[in-house]
Amino acid sequence: MKFRPHYALMALAVLAIEALIALLVHDRFIRPFVGDSLAVVLLYLGLRAALRLRVEAAAALALAIACVIEIGQFFDLVDRLGLGWSRVARIVLGTGFDPLDFVAYALGCLCVLAAERMRSKA
Repeated sequence: MKFRPHYALMALAVLAIEALIALLVHDRFIRPFVGDSLAVVLLYLGLRAALRLRVEAAAALALAIACVIEIGQFFDLVDRLGLGWSRVARIVLGTGFDPLDFVAYALGCLCVLAAERMRSKA
């Protein structure tokens, strides 16, 4: 493990943006699409903040986690685990499968890779 405070701070900023989107935005693009893209960014930043992973590995892992969670939504994982009563589980694991979410996750991953490439060249 290697704690990287700048990634942790960015993760907190993205978490705050996600919370604002969830609380204040009720549309058909920002909340579902941008919010899902940012979920991968948040996962990536958390992974980079806590683990010794290269950029590509952390991005791939964040994408994989998001996709596995989405597949879990297809199979009603929250209810199958008996966690349907838990608001936290319903928020973290989700309850509504949407195949377009995979596109949002991929775009979030691509944004992470592009941002890291620009940062490394600066």
